[in-house]
Formats: sequence, C-alpha cells, structure tokens
Amino acid sequence: MIDSPSYSGTGSASSDDTHVLFGQTMGYVAATAGFFTLGAYLCRDLSYGWAFVGFIASFACLIGLNFTRQSPGASVGLLFGVGFLLGLAMSPTISYYAGANPQALWQAGGATALFIAGCGAAGYATRRDLSVIGRACYWALFVLIGFGIVMIFVNIPGGSLAYSILGLVVFAGLTMFDFQRLRLSSDIDSAPLMAASIFLDALNVFNFFLNLFSRNR
Repeated sequence: MIDSPSYSGTGSASSDDTHVLFGQTMGYVAATAGFFTLGAYLCRDLSYGWAFVGFIASFACLIGLNFTRQSPGASVGLLFGVGFLLGLAMSPTISYYAGANPQALWQAGGATALFIAGCGAAGYATRRDLSVIGRACYWALFVLIGFGIVMIFVNIPGGSLAYSILGLVVFAGLTMFDFQRLRLSSDIDSAPLMAASIFLDALNVFNFFLNLFSRNR
C-alpha cells in the first residue's frame, strides 16, 4: 500500500480555475497511468528484488514532489517517474496474475474504474465539508498498514478479506476527500500533487480489488 504526498487545499476556486485544474489534474492522472503501464510492461521479466527497488525509488519521487511545486517541469517529471517506477514495482505481481488468473486483472481494473468514478463524483459534487472524513481515513490508513504488517507474521482467519474490505472503505473516503480538494483548490501549480494523490488512490483500490477477485483461484 502506498500513501499519498501531503497537500493542503487553499480556499475556494473560481469556476474557470476549477475547470482548468480539474482538466489538467485528470490529464496528469491518465498520463501517469500510461507510464505505470509502460513500466509494468517493460519490466515484466524483472525479479522481485527490482520491484523493491522500484517501490523505494517511487517513494523518493513522491517526497520530491512536495519540494518542487515552484518548478512545474520538475513536478511533472517526478510524477511520471512515480508512475513508471510503480509499474516496475508492480510488474512481477501483474505478470503473475496475467499468467495465472487474467480474469482477476480485468475484473479489478473495471471495478477500480467504477469505484474511483463513483467516489470521485460524490466527493466533487458534495457541498458537505469532507475534511473530517479525510483526516479520519488518513489515520485509519496507518492502522490498516499496521494490520497488514501483523498479517505477514500471524495467520488470521479471514484477515485478507477483512483487510481488503477495510482498505476499500478507507480509500473511498480518501478518494472523495481528494476530489473535493480538487474542486475547492485554485492553485494550478498543485495539479501534479493532486494527480499523484488520486493516482495512488486508484492504485491502492486496484490492489484491494485484485486481492478480492483472486481469492477463489
């Protein structure tokens, strides 16, 4: 599971600023997904050791995103690097499922698209302040990470199922919160950071759905 880079929204945005920021952010999300796919394809034959390197490098790029807001070119480069490196990191897992259970990949991908679209639309449209939900889900994410670490060492009956379902609940809240921030922000320079946060929401949701859809195989 990958946490999102930190970002604090700034006030209300005008309608024009909102449309520009939304279009730019979602364009970055799509491009980052493209780099993820490219990384997963080009690195499909690499070992799990390289996957670990990819995760570490992607974290470094995410940290760097928090310090390059005044340099749009650098921010976009780091964002696309995050996508490619996470594709590298996920490539052994995706290659495994592509050979053993390709149906689970397609099901997880479709479910993720519907999940993000639904939660994103709800968060973008609501006038209710979701900051409390966002903070609660942020702290719940750390609890979930701790639960995942415990499951590595302890066999908990039904633990994997509970982990995935709780993860989807947490990221439903985070996705709605991120899309509300996108509607309220007027800072065009924040687009790469917002795109990174939404892309990581989608990637984590994909992993949870993949775990659910592959349970019967």
